[in-house]
This record gives sequence, C-alpha cells and structure tokens, in this order.
Amino acid sequence: MSDPQPQQPRDGAPQPAAPSRKSLLIALGLGVVAFLGIGGYLLWSGKEAPTAAPASPPAQPVAAAEPSTPDAGAEAPPAQRMPPLGQSDVRVRELVGLLSPEPLMQKWLASTEDLVRRFTSSVGNIAEGESPRAALSFMAPPGAFQVVERDGRTVIAPESFARYDPVVRVITSLDTQTSAHTYKALKPLIDEAYGEISRPGQRFDQTLSQAIQRMLDTPVPEGDLEVVDTPGVNFTYAAPELEQLSASQKHLLRMGPANARALQAKLRELQGALALPSASR
Repeated sequence: MSDPQPQQPRDGAPQPAAPSRKSLLIALGLGVVAFLGIGGYLLWSGKEAPTAAPASPPAQPVAAAEPSTPDAGAEAPPAQRMPPLGQSDVRVRELVGLLSPEPLMQKWLASTEDLVRRFTSSVGNIAEGESPRAALSFMAPPGAFQVVERDGRTVIAPESFARYDPVVRVITSLDTQTSAHTYKALKPLIDEAYGEISRPGQRFDQTLSQAIQRMLDTPVPEGDLEVVDTPGVNFTYAAPELEQLSASQKHLLRMGPANARALQAKLRELQGALALPSASR
C-alpha cells in the first residue's frame, strides 16, 4: 500500500520533472525547510527510497566567517567571497554541514549537487502548495506505508509515521542561529538561483516566508488519521478539511502528528531568526 496521494492540480499545471541526480533540499534548507522544507518542509513519497548515489570525497572543513560590513567600494576578502552559482556546491556543503552533527545530514550533502537551485525550486513549490516530491524523492522513508483497522475505521499505522523519525531528527537538530547566519551568507547565490525561475519582481524572502507560513497553517489533528481507500488514487484523507489541503500540507500530515508538530515548532524558531517579511497568499 502507499501513502495518501495528493490530488493533481485542478488547473492541469505540469508537475516538476524528476531531477537526474538525487537532491537534498530539506537538509540544505539552511535550517529552513526545512522545509522545507522547510521543509519539510515537505516531504515525501511512501515509496521505497532510491539507492543513494556514490558519495563524493568529503570536503575539508572550512569555518564559516562571520559576515561583516565592508567599507564602501571595498572588495570582500577572499574567505567571504562566494563562488559562481554553478560552482558553489563545495562551499555550500562546508557551510550547511556545520548546522547539524547528524550523520544522515552529512550523507545527504555528500550525495547531492546543484544544491542552491534545488533549494529555491523546492521552496517555490511549497509556497505555491505544490508537492516538492520530484526534488525530494530520495528522502522517501524506508519500509511500506501501513494502515490498521480501528473501531471500523481505516487509520494510518503508527509504524508508518515512525519511518519519518530520522528526517525529523535531522531537521530539528539544526542550530537555529547558525542556520540564520548561513542563510544570509548564501543569500546572493539563493537570489541568483531564484531569479532564474521566478516572475519579474518576485523576491525569494517573500516566497520563503509563504512556504514556512503554509506549513505553519497546516492543521495537525489529535489522534488517529483516518484514510479512505479511493480507487485510482490509493488512499485519501477521510476528513474533508484535510483532503482539501494543498499537496505540500498533506505531505506534512503524512509524517504523523508528533513529527508534524516538531517541524512546525522548528519552523517558528527559524521564522523569527530570519526576520522574514509577512507572508501573503
């Protein structure tokens, strides 16, 4: 069996194509997404996780320099200059790798490329309510989606939620203040990448704020999550108020109430630390 599947967008908009290489967006989320992302966030298919790509040799650790305000017209010192966007993965790994001691995060970083572009694309999907699954398929949990029968109802089994525990552990381990500093340090690269896919005048800070707020606005019910075996779409949520949520919000619920609340708490921390503009949708 598989997880409740998000409905296809009513406007028929094409789904994002699956990346040719495995990606890391939530971990890269610079403490956002947690998202993401940020998160979460945010997350993910019930299918078995694909095999990880061979890890590239680990980069030598480089301490992140505290940002400073250079004199007007002065060139930034070499330690603070960022490489071109297309060559930024090594530097991004160095900075993002400092955010959490979790080995799983280091594994994700080592097997990922084009990090900044993938991050901005995933955040944009979440802000619009779309599923970031294509970019985050490698984060699919191990094991199979499971349901149980209780009092004549079909509900998601606790074992199904537990599959997401490692991902949530990584995201909640991110140091909030360091994540905020890292986001600011990488902001020029993020803005450049977002400029490649956004509408004229659209700012990434606003999109990130919308993505986080969408996750925070997701209602997380107490108790069991009842589902219905629906022909053609596998399982859907039995409660209309849950089934009508956006695809990205339904992915968050799929992680289970405890995990969803833990991610929302982390996103609130990050929202304050990043001092983002107010979300508007």
